[in-house]
Amino acid sequence: MTPVFDTPGPRWFSIPAHRPFVEDLAAGLHARLSPLGPEALSQAVVLTPTRRGARALAEAFVAVSGGKALLLPQIRALGDLDEGEPPFEPGDLALDLPPAVSSWRRRFELARIAADHAHLLQRELDASGALEMADALAGFLDSAQIEEIAARGRLESLVDGDLAKHWQVSAKFLTAALDAWADRLRELDLIDVSERRVRLLRALGELWKAQPPQGVMIAAGSTGTAPATADLLAVIAGLPQGAVVLPGLDEGLAESAWADVGEQHPQGAMKRLLHRACADRDDVRPWTPEADSQGRWRRRLVNEALRPAEATADWLTQIARLRAEAPAGVDPFTEGLKGLSVAAARTEEEAALVCALLLREALETPGLTCALVTPDRELSRRVGARLARWGVAADDSAGADLAGYPVAVLADHVAALGADPLDPVRLLAVAKHPLVRLGLDEAKLADARRRLEGKGLRGPRPPSRERLFEKLKDEPDAADLARRLFAALDLASDVFAGGEASPPDAASALARAMEALADGPDGYGALWNGAGGEGLGGLLAALSGEGDGLPAATPAGFHDLLGRLIGGESVRTGGATHPRLRILGAIEARLVRADRLILAGLEEGVWPKAPPTDPFLSRPMRSALGLPPPERRVGLSAHDFAQAASAPEVVLVHSERRGGAPAVESRWLWRLRTLAKGAGATLPERHDVLEWARAIDAPKTYDPVKRPAPKPPVEHRPREMPVTRIEALTRDPYAVWARGILNLKRIDRPDEPVDVRARGTAIHRAFEQLVLKHPHPGPLPDDLAETFRTLYLDALRQEGMPDAALVREAALATEAAAWVADLEARRREHSARIVVEQSGKVVFPSALGDFTLTAKTDRIEVTADGVGHILDYKTGAAPTAKMVEAGFSPQLTLTAAILLRGGFEGIHDVAPGDLTYLRVTGRKPAGQEVTIAAAGGESLDAADAAFEGLRRLIDRYADPEQPYLSRVAPQFVKDHAGDYAHLARVFEWSTAGEDGGDE
Repeated sequence: MTPVFDTPGPRWFSIPAHRPFVEDLAAGLHARLSPLGPEALSQAVVLTPTRRGARALAEAFVAVSGGKALLLPQIRALGDLDEGEPPFEPGDLALDLPPAVSSWRRRFELARIAADHAHLLQRELDASGALEMADALAGFLDSAQIEEIAARGRLESLVDGDLAKHWQVSAKFLTAALDAWADRLRELDLIDVSERRVRLLRALGELWKAQPPQGVMIAAGSTGTAPATADLLAVIAGLPQGAVVLPGLDEGLAESAWADVGEQHPQGAMKRLLHRACADRDDVRPWTPEADSQGRWRRRLVNEALRPAEATADWLTQIARLRAEAPAGVDPFTEGLKGLSVAAARTEEEAALVCALLLREALETPGLTCALVTPDRELSRRVGARLARWGVAADDSAGADLAGYPVAVLADHVAALGADPLDPVRLLAVAKHPLVRLGLDEAKLADARRRLEGKGLRGPRPPSRERLFEKLKDEPDAADLARRLFAALDLASDVFAGGEASPPDAASALARAMEALADGPDGYGALWNGAGGEGLGGLLAALSGEGDGLPAATPAGFHDLLGRLIGGESVRTGGATHPRLRILGAIEARLVRADRLILAGLEEGVWPKAPPTDPFLSRPMRSALGLPPPERRVGLSAHDFAQAASAPEVVLVHSERRGGAPAVESRWLWRLRTLAKGAGATLPERHDVLEWARAIDAPKTYDPVKRPAPKPPVEHRPREMPVTRIEALTRDPYAVWARGILNLKRIDRPDEPVDVRARGTAIHRAFEQLVLKHPHPGPLPDDLAETFRTLYLDALRQEGMPDAALVREAALATEAAAWVADLEARRREHSARIVVEQSGKVVFPSALGDFTLTAKTDRIEVTADGVGHILDYKTGAAPTAKMVEAGFSPQLTLTAAILLRGGFEGIHDVAPGDLTYLRVTGRKPAGQEVTIAAAGGESLDAADAAFEGLRRLIDRYADPEQPYLSRVAPQFVKDHAGDYAHLARVFEWSTAGEDGGDE
């Protein structure tokens, strides 16, 4: 065969960082092989690091051919080799390797081992905790296997070494776990994925040493971070027609700086590879001739900025040397900064919008391709969501999170209901889920859902299913839906009848429950269809079939376990995406290039990420075991950044704040700024994109709404109101218009907190039942306090107060009951009879016509001399005398006016006495008597003043021009949002300068 390369091996090449790697690789190989005939290219073998790199290279060859037919070389991913497949030939190897353990089985088996040996860590692990420990254990195994370290023997020396107690505990746990894992793999006749890959690479290297392939063999894009990969690359470089093409070796870095290159440097991995292969940097030649001077200066600029920290002292010297190397009239910094710009967003939200705008801007140029590169998955999701506003979808290399698919959301709700079966919010979420059919047609299901929500699941949580069905006794369709819903949910929860269940059984039960929920006229519908359905189905199948080793879980524990599993899964959608836009992770972007690259997430802790914390091993322990330091990942990440930042057009995006806290820009961006400043230059800023982002959703003009002032026709204005609504008419007339005229009523939220409302209702009911049980006149029993306490707690239970809250209320009820017992004894001495929950009314002429004022008093104590003391129960703060005097809390004074006019049936010729609020809290003090007007002239005057004020108020609303203003008494509604504040847009007009209370 005609030689392809003009020099004997070993052959090491490099494609500069500023060049598109796969395009140059394809062009160079095509140029070398095409003169040898059309079949020469198809006989070549190219090894790339990943499958994505292999696909990108295949696309590059199509571009190189100019659209003509082309026989592609054999392109294989180094991480996806197997015996019996190319580049192995049949019969090449007789390794007889066991199959690799599946990722799911490995994870679950390691979780079982972690749980079985948790006592060594002096802790107990539930299923979710065991899975978390298994992931950490898997990371240790992968690292040890990739580095080909016999960790078992070295761990024993660590156990007996001079370590802190907790590190010795970790070492003992790891030793036991490694033994158990090795035994389990032998039982299963399987092998770890990482170990199998290492053994295949080693076998391939030995085979090619003994029988060197004579054809063209290219390994491209790998930096040989794993020893087995590095040694195989060295073998390939020495083959008769073999070559290794490195990504972005910095041949211009000074020798003194090259000597200081360490683990955190972008060139660290390649320096380590060349050293292992006994090659020098001078042995590496360019794959293609230098053709892009501007890109050359960008590459030099980025590499100088990222030079080792020990070598930055001579930056000024390097700046001068770069300028001396440049041709006359060319400033390397001016040339290097062309096409490079920075956008400093204020927040992560703004950064996402900036990235989306840059992607969208690229589409305005025909044929221009653009890619967002970031390791921040949250930022990627936000950018994808913002692109949707223009109907654009970018191809996201990481896929979509399984947790966001409707089927995964349904699974989460069903699992959560196993732990909390009467959670109204989750019950509604399941009942209204688009995948749920429950055997009903859509029209009937929609009506039943609406009735179940309105009558059964809004308001306080029902304490039991029985109480829920009591609420639905007049809604047969809603009750039928609830029965179907509970029957399906029971399929998932019955497996926990004994308190715990194995995760496989729980997963199978969950799948059955979901199928029962989704069952409709057309079967399960779209439950298991699409990327989400297939992804969740595969997860549940793996958990059911391979999760036997996981510890038994409670319903809550299984929900946590399922959430952890779903949260870690991504699925490839395969949907229609724009052919010119991509969203890539830093790893996926190594071999992929676009005309414009947006590098985002450039904050410390994001890019680069902080070195991970090993839960098992300290740094000295990792060093003793021979494991790589955590900083090695920083070096690989730095290489990814350097490669991408050397592209022709790059926008660097960082956020000044993350999570509401100040963020520090990435060290790499800071170094670029510093180097440019030393050269008298600055990094160009994309102020225009920042302005777009800040203007795109900004209001065009500030025109806040005015305070609403509706003027309904006089004939529609209310002519009957209770005293409690008169209070609303004086404070917030708008609320009277909304409720009394528009008939808008507040809808309770599902799972409405019952504490405040239940306490008030229970106090009223307990006082009423106490008086009915022990009417006056009559003796009071010795156990009056206990009687009141029992009545109060029973009333709280009927209101649906949770058991946890009842425990707290029981202590408060004891204090309150003692105070009530003393109150009853004192007040009954001066009264002839007590009337509770009595309704009354008075009709009087007004400009609107006859107006009816009604009241329902909590308690009236009638004395022998014809005086009626009016009492109202409160569990919160009572109105102040100032509020009553101003007419903004007229409940008691208007009730007194009705009493004075004989408006209460059975209570005649009785003058109003003390007007008192009884505030019962159970705290210190347990209760208070707040009298706002004393018996005699004070209460009479207060009643007359309130009644005359009411007359004037009602007459005012007979005027068609009198509006129902929102919040006419801001000083008395400041801390009270009200049911209609959102409808009145109080926050908007009150903060715009109008008079009114704050929301």
